[in-house]
Amino acid sequence: MANSIEQIQSEIIEEFLGLENWEMRYKHLIQLGKKLTPMAETDKTEELKVKGCQSQVWLKANITSEGLVHFQADSDALIVKGLVALLLRVFSDQAPMAIMEAKLDFIEKIELNHHLSASRTNGLNSMIQQIRYYAKAFHMLLHR
Repeated sequence: MANSIEQIQSEIIEEFLGLENWEMRYKHLIQLGKKLTPMAETDKTEELKVKGCQSQVWLKANITSEGLVHFQADSDALIVKGLVALLLRVFSDQAPMAIMEAKLDFIEKIELNHHLSASRTNGLNSMIQQIRYYAKAFHMLLHR
């Protein structure tokens, strides 16, 4: 069984707070982005592009046979790719309802919200909105 969204957020908080300063945290974020499974170029379409992001971000979702939402994503910007990797770590392979109801506190607890530009913060919020939109669509599909 996959860890819950709360457990994953706790791991991320512990991981980031274990790093001495924001320079190290940014480097860690970039490393997470570099480890993200590459998305097929054929999936980098206008339809899968997250609206509201200054950088290009593509987000694809599908539902597994177990009824969990699996995400794939990519970005053309290193920091944003790291943010995407964090969001996928939290939300991928979770139940639609868990995604819709999740309280995201790791962003505040690792002080990410204080260390991103306004445009990156807006982009992060757009990515979260898109993830929740997919979860809601799959929830409705599964429960009609």
